[in-house]
Amino acid sequence: MPVTPDSSSPFLRFTHVKKTYDQKTLVVRDFSLDVRQGEFVTLLGPSGSGKTTVLMMLAGFEHVTSGTISIQGQPINQTPPYQRNIGVVFQNYALFPHMTVAENLAYPLSIRKLGKAIIKEKVARYLDLIELPGQAHRYPDQLSGGQRQRVALARALIFEPALVLMDEPLGALDKKLREQMQFEITRLHRQLGFTVVYVTHDQVEALTMSDRIAVFNQGVVQQFAAPSALYEQPANAFVAGFIGENNLIPATVSHFHARTICATLSTSPINARNGNCTPADRQCLVAVRPEKIAVQPGASNHDNRVTAQFITRHYVGDFIRDYFVLPTGQKLAVKTLNDARAQVFSEGQPVELGWMADDCFAFKPDSPLTEGA
Repeated sequence: MPVTPDSSSPFLRFTHVKKTYDQKTLVVRDFSLDVRQGEFVTLLGPSGSGKTTVLMMLAGFEHVTSGTISIQGQPINQTPPYQRNIGVVFQNYALFPHMTVAENLAYPLSIRKLGKAIIKEKVARYLDLIELPGQAHRYPDQLSGGQRQRVALARALIFEPALVLMDEPLGALDKKLREQMQFEITRLHRQLGFTVVYVTHDQVEALTMSDRIAVFNQGVVQQFAAPSALYEQPANAFVAGFIGENNLIPATVSHFHARTICATLSTSPINARNGNCTPADRQCLVAVRPEKIAVQPGASNHDNRVTAQFITRHYVGDFIRDYFVLPTGQKLAVKTLNDARAQVFSEGQPVELGWMADDCFAFKPDSPLTEGA
């Protein structure tokens, strides 16, 4: 039966968790995070940012240096991995090569000493769930990569854990298979209602699949929010630059307001929403996404206008990415839908660009790491 999310108290809680391997450098810094029951939470960040270490501590494969991890209010720091009742899916599948698909699925049930009839019924049901009912007697090396990952997912779910951890589970698949498996995982999550903690460095994957995303950098969560909030309201320059595409333009602050910043970009005045600047900041980074910039806006009412020279065009298929350079030398990317009416520019041609103040943010140039979550 699907689990009904309980919003009254966190299902999973990290409280001031830290991790160091050499007693000097913190790989994870004062990590605190609450996950609701039935939620799909992704830990997203570049390589070495600490996200996988958090997952390994949660699974019990790494010790917590300090702090507490609790599931349903019970600390699990000292609980052995096999007693945590957590399903884990790895990138390399971790299937037993000498066992058939059915035997791989039956294994976590047999070590829990379930009866043969129950095991047979559950294996058949989960083969149907992953849409591989005719593959029970095949071995892992007789399956495609996508099929092996489905079996690995079913093996992590078949004993009905309340919590499932996934560490870059789609990293070994090609783009088409990745997209298919993203659909399969979210379908099973909605159908069965288990809680997911998912690790990836693929931002599109995170935005597509997650209820909420924790963005990591250097062992610290920079922002924990829904995908739309991360994209539309980033907390700092790192999040703005890491989530999706963004132009980060150095500018000089001319007027400070609590909610808006007036800045100067070369000789052009710029108005932006205040991301995290303070009255003491004299420099800022103006973040504006490529799809928010209009080319040759003409008489339209854009708050910000700059003149730049055209550099080059990249044809991506469903959209076109044009590159321009400002008088300061700063490059700007502009993304538009592929359209036969798209304007064509020659190299070095001056072009006016415009965007709205509500579509851009001003951030500290070097946003300090935010301790905790």
